[in-house]
Order: sequence, then structure tokens, then C-alpha cells
Amino acid sequence: MIEARHLRVLRAVERQGSFSAAARELGLTQPAISQQMKALERSLGTPLVVRVGRGVALSEAGRVLAEHAAGVLAGLAAAEDAVAGIAGLRTGRVRLVSFPTASATLVPAAVAALRVEAPGVQVSLTEAEPPASVGMLRAVECELVLAFRYPSAEPEDWSDLAVTRLRRDPLVALLPADHPLAGEPELGDLAALQADPWIAGCPQCRGHLVDLCEAAGFTPRIDFATDDYPAVLGLVAAGLGVAVLPRLALAATRTDGVAVVPLAAEVAREIVALTLPDLGRVPAVALMVEKLKGL
Repeated sequence: MIEARHLRVLRAVERQGSFSAAARELGLTQPAISQQMKALERSLGTPLVVRVGRGVALSEAGRVLAEHAAGVLAGLAAAEDAVAGIAGLRTGRVRLVSFPTASATLVPAAVAALRVEAPGVQVSLTEAEPPASVGMLRAVECELVLAFRYPSAEPEDWSDLAVTRLRRDPLVALLPADHPLAGEPELGDLAALQADPWIAGCPQCRGHLVDLCEAAGFTPRIDFATDDYPAVLGLVAAGLGVAVLPRLALAATRTDGVAVVPLAAEVAREIVALTLPDLGRVPAVALMVEKLKGL
């Protein structure tokens, strides 16, 4: 008989590549991991792991079982949290994965609002950018993901997920305070900045910046690239280049020495909450989404 604990062990072995590392992840002993794997192999009548150097890897049968285990464990997690929700949200958990901008701006207010209504619900936060965060959701390593997408990007397939649109986050140009265009009410054409050096943000933002500039008829000369938005602002304030960032990125960051100029043709990224359909029915997850929508 396959038990949920055996599936959790199998997925930990798959992630960690050894029994000892899987034991540390799950808070068990190495012999306990070995015994559970042997019990699972006996029940199925086929090897699930093979030795590879000092570690182990899943056999073909092990990989097939691990793929199905994600859905099984997601269903079990949904059932456990749903039962807790019936008791009036006195208990429950939401493992939230968010990109850094939302972590600093949207998440604190939403979690605070949830705590007022359901103080027994535990919310944890991990930071990751899409598509890595979406991969964590599909692996059931979290219940909820805050992600974003740009209209010009190749759309990622989210058809298997429950998608809640939260807001549009318009892009703005960031110029040194002494830039000739710093006093303009809006920037009508990015081509006006084609002679400037550029500072790019996260990989997705970087790709979108190149698309925007190429649509305006030029390829930006990117001198600096950093995922750290305060660093982008610092470089702009020092006169080392210009940038385009989502407005939300400025909400929790000082903009001294930087002119923020809206784009005449509004371009925005879409911020969404993602979860698995089964998990979306869990009361704690649904309440967290509700609080995010209310911001």
C-alpha cells in the first residue's frame, strides 16, 4: 500500500539526491528514510532508486511515481487545510512565494489584514521570480504565488492554475535629476533616450525593456543590470544611465536624485495571484487571495 509519508520521502529523495540529505529535509533519520523507501519498493515490486556515486537517483518507475505524487500530495494538503477551515479558520497555513517588489509593497498589508480576520492562520513568505516561483507551486512547495507578466512576452502556460488578476503596474522612466528630459510631464517616445546608457532590472524586466526599445526603433546600450531596484535607482541618481521600471518598484524605495517620468503610451505589467485549483478552495488560501485583491 502506498502511503502519503512514503510519497513525501520519495519526493525529498528526488530533490536532495541522497537519503541523508532527504532525512535532514524531513527531520528524520537516514535509516528511517531507507526503511520507508524499501517498504515502498516492496509494495510496488520494483526498484524506485538507483545508486549514483555517493548519492541516489530515481529509476524510471520512481520518476513516474514522483510525478503522480505531486498531485496526490496537493490533494491531501487541500483536504487537510479545508477541514481546518471548516472549524472557522482557527488554524491553517499559507506558504506564499512572491517576487521582491510585491513582498515589500503588497504582501505586508495583505497579511496584516488576514491576521485581523483569521489570527490562527500561519503565513510564511519566500521570495522567487517567475517562472521559478510557478515551478514551486506546481511542485506543491507552496500554496500561493504572486507573479507578473508583460504583454509583449511569450505567454507562459498557466492553464492548469487558478489565476486571479490583482492589478496593472504601469512602467515609468527613471532619469537623472539633471537629465534634459527630467522636467517633462511625460515621455512621449523612448527613442528620445536612445543615446543614453541604460540600467536594466530583473531578467523578465530586462527582456521587456529590450522589446520596448526595439519597438521604438533602437537597441538599448545596457551598461548595468541588477535585480536590486534600490541599486537601479542609485545608479540613475549618480547619472550613470536611465531606466524603465514598474511604478510599484518605487513604492518602498527612496527616489532622491531621480526624475520619475510617466510614459505617454501606458505600458504595464500584470500582477496576478496563482494557485492550484484544489488549493484555491482551501479557506486560508482563498482568504489570502481576497486580501490581496482588496489592496
